[in-house]
Parts: sequence; structure tokens; C-alpha cells
Amino acid sequence: MNELVFFINNVLISGAVAGSIYAMGAIGVTLVFSIMRFAHFAHADMMTLGAFVVFILTAMFPGVGAVVGLPTAFVMLPLAMAVTAVAAVGIDKTFYKPLREHNVKPIVIVIGSLGVTLMLQGLIRLFAGTSSRSLYIEETKRIFRIDFPFSDSRVVVTEPQLLLFVVTVVAVVSLHLFLNRSRLGKAMRAMSDNPDLARVSGINTNTVIMVTWIIAGSLAAAAGTLLSLDVTLKPDLSFFLLLPIFAAAIVGGVGHPYGAIAGGFVVGFAETLAVFNWAVILRPLHRAFPDLFELPANLSFVGTEYKIVVPFFILIAILVWRPTGLFKGKII
Repeated sequence: MNELVFFINNVLISGAVAGSIYAMGAIGVTLVFSIMRFAHFAHADMMTLGAFVVFILTAMFPGVGAVVGLPTAFVMLPLAMAVTAVAAVGIDKTFYKPLREHNVKPIVIVIGSLGVTLMLQGLIRLFAGTSSRSLYIEETKRIFRIDFPFSDSRVVVTEPQLLLFVVTVVAVVSLHLFLNRSRLGKAMRAMSDNPDLARVSGINTNTVIMVTWIIAGSLAAAAGTLLSLDVTLKPDLSFFLLLPIFAAAIVGGVGHPYGAIAGGFVVGFAETLAVFNWAVILRPLHRAFPDLFELPANLSFVGTEYKIVVPFFILIAILVWRPTGLFKGKII
């Protein structure tokens, strides 16, 4: 049973954490694509920006979390989501909206988003430096060790991971209700289907675009903060997130928010399964049949240093099998 506990800790929990982060990031990417028809490469940098806003707020008010029994950084998250949403709307009005008004091709806006990426990375490094930071400034991260039946080992889960799971569920349910029950959500779906028809039907497309950026910016701040709570906050956080997030959005089906969620978890679990040491699981079998085969000490599909290429293997495999993605990529 110790091997099963090892599998739960290193695959199920780790995969769920990575999948939740990728899913929240991919939702923002796919919403922006479905409404404005371009791949927003600066999305991962908005995640980093949101996390640094949380860090600044946590440094200014380090004791707030103790009042409610939660990490201060998590308490400050709603403020950071609002700040990041405002920043996302500001970036759109400053850089992307002028391009749209000139009816440029989508590839021009994509290149513009690369410029915004470099600009955000430069600003973050200019004001925050290049060192890693912890969002637990005057607190310690709580770690829960749960006994497992018939095993000496324990299932280990951290406080940020539990918060991440809760926030992911709330975000997914809220997005589903918003898109299907609210008037504005239905307007977003209409605009994603046919922007010109939505415009002549009286839908305020500027409002729809603004709401899209608010949702994307808020989710980006939440994902970046919750990831930084579990590991560390680094200025190059976006570099390790951008490619898996885009892979998740494409695997699920570009323009499909539910596909983005599924794609995020597919990519997250694929990464953890690829680097997992399967020798631990096979060890009991080897003890029962020692002459059957020679079991190496490390039996993973790829080394940890090659983990970043895994999403692209999954991406290629799924696109060959299903070119439109798992959810038949469509506009919401």
C-alpha cells in the first residue's frame, strides 16, 4: 500500500494541481481567442503580474490572514484579481483595440501580444528584481498528512493545494452559470459565433470584450497566485506556464471553455505520469518474481528536465487523432 500512497502523492495530487493551474490559464486564452480571434501570448505574464500584486499587498498587510485563519496572500487574492482585470482591460484599450479598429489581420495582433509579453516581463523584472520570493511572509505553509489504511505512509496535501482545488471548482461552476444563465454570457456566446451578426443584433461588443478581459485577467491572477503559494514566486513564472497552457487550450479545442478545462487536466496528468518513477509501482512485482526481469532504480518515461516537451507530444497525438481537439474546437 505504500506504493499506492506514493502514486497518490506524486501523480494524483500533483497532476490535479498542475491540471487546475493549466485549466484556469487555458480558459482565459480560449475566451480571448473566441471573442477577439487571436492567441494572447501575454496571458501567462498576467498570471505573473497578478501574483506580484498579491505579494505587494501581502507585504503591506502581513497580518490580515491571521484574522480569518487563511494565508494572507489568499485573502488578498480578490484585490489582486481586480487589479489584474483592470490591467488587462487597460492593455486591451492601449494596444489591441487600436489594432482592431484598423482591421489588421489577427497575426498582427498576435505579434502585438508578443510585444506586450516582453513589456510585462521587463516591467516585472525592473520593479521586482529577478530573485524568487515566498508569498508566506510572516506565516508558514500548513501541510496536512492524512493516514492511509493498511499503510505506513501518509497522503500529503498542502494548504495552497486545497485552496487551489476549491477555487478551481468555484471558478468552473461560476463560469458555466455565467455563460449559460446570464444575459451577458449569452451575448458572449453570440459574439463568439458571429461577431458581425451580434453587432447588428444590438449587442454591445465593447462591453463583451471588456468582460472577457475581466474574466481572463481575474482567472490569470488566481492561477498565478495559487501556484506561487504552493511553490515560489519567480519573475519567469510565465515562461514555464505559457506553452502548457496553450497546449491545453488546443488539446481541449480552441474556443471551447469546457475543452480548455479538460485539456488542462489532460496536460497536467500527462506531465506527472511521464516523469513518475514507475519502478516504485513495479517493485512489489519484482520482489515476487526476482528472476523475471531486472528493475532499474528509475523507470520514468522522460526525465524531469524534459517535462516541458510532454504537452507537445500529447498535443500532436490528439490533433492527429482529432484535429479539432477533444471537444471539437468551436467558438463558444
